[in-house]
Amino acid sequence: MDILTVGAALGGTAWNVFFFILALSVIVFVHEYGHYIVGRWTGIHAEVFSLGFGPVLWSRRDKRGTQWQVAAIPFGGYVKFLGDADASSVTAGDTAGLSAAEKRHTMQGAPLWARSLTVAAGPVANFILSFVILIGLLLAFGVPRDEPVVASVRAYPFEGPSLQPGDVIVAIEGRATPDAEAFSAAVKDLPVKRVMDYSVKRGDQVLEVGGPQLDAPIVGSVAIRSAALDAGLQEGDVILTMDGQEIGTFLQLRGIVQGSGGKPLPMTIWRDGKTFELSLTPRVRTVEDENGVLVDRYQIGIVSSLAFEFEVRNVGVWEAISLSGQQMAGIFSGTFSGLWHIVTGQISNCNLSGAIGMAESIGDAARIGVQSLIFLMAVMSLGVGVLNLFPIPVLDGGHLVFHAYEAVMRRPPPERALRVMMTVGLTLVISVMLFALSRDLICV
Repeated sequence: MDILTVGAALGGTAWNVFFFILALSVIVFVHEYGHYIVGRWTGIHAEVFSLGFGPVLWSRRDKRGTQWQVAAIPFGGYVKFLGDADASSVTAGDTAGLSAAEKRHTMQGAPLWARSLTVAAGPVANFILSFVILIGLLLAFGVPRDEPVVASVRAYPFEGPSLQPGDVIVAIEGRATPDAEAFSAAVKDLPVKRVMDYSVKRGDQVLEVGGPQLDAPIVGSVAIRSAALDAGLQEGDVILTMDGQEIGTFLQLRGIVQGSGGKPLPMTIWRDGKTFELSLTPRVRTVEDENGVLVDRYQIGIVSSLAFEFEVRNVGVWEAISLSGQQMAGIFSGTFSGLWHIVTGQISNCNLSGAIGMAESIGDAARIGVQSLIFLMAVMSLGVGVLNLFPIPVLDGGHLVFHAYEAVMRRPPPERALRVMMTVGLTLVISVMLFALSRDLICV
């Protein structure tokens, strides 16, 4: 039994907070290390590298004179460079006693190119972390083979000759499935019946066996922060009845949920040869319909699954890099699209998560498994990088705007203007954080 299994059994707020702090600490450390290492390479000396804020719990000073420390409030971090009045690296401290050579090692005294690279390095480090994680997941877990070969068969309430690991599915209900593309096409055009006829190649023989409906109501995965997860549904569960109706396909289940009006739905679940009852209440979520239009629909937070898993193949480094790039592009697109639709009111602002929502998401991902947790960390790291590039004072993007102004005007912005803009920026950031937190508390 590993720690995630134990945690899944224990659950609770402590579990969510622990993994939230763990994930956030890794992401923040990488972000701040990006600032630190590029600053060091460009000749800007870091006096303090802090993980967290407030009272210092642990510290040590390295041979370069940088104090590395862990502080009591674990929700962030900072690098304070030589000559900074504070951790923002915008306001200069008292540098009157420094020589010209020493001033070169301050943030304010360094060339503009060095300061800009140092500021940009934080978000870039987050992007690199996401990229590396996604590559690592692909290298570790692979991708499905082109040929539909059964790797494992899920437990299912079905009797008779059925699929076995190693079977090559050559046809379903008479429809040939020579490869994954043909298999996917066949899935879309199958009759609605509980038991399907499969033609499989097993060794040197082609056999006719039975098996479950491909759209069977089997839980493939459970979404984080969902009604299904809260109710205790698990991967591999078979939903036999819902709201008093016998369930034969996942499409039928989806129709009942979407037409529920948000009322509690009693369910009969089959798990490991046993049946039991539970109830859950669907929640409104904003999703894309078949035409790509955003709509609000009731969902319980499960994804369907085949009654079997396909064998996977290993991927090479270059293929993993390509596929990871595609994944990152998709996450980028989804992030900006979601934010835009929230700002324009096309979707509910309940889709915005604050600290509580993110902690719950991380905790739920950890309960689902290591792979889910690590993937969500990649998504969060990407989000932190994107957020920090927003042109808002106190964020890295705001600093880069100041540097752009300096490049054009040949002088930095006036000190008073900087103080005003930093105050406005800080107020805006805190307001957004509080608003997001209110969504966590108000929205169900």
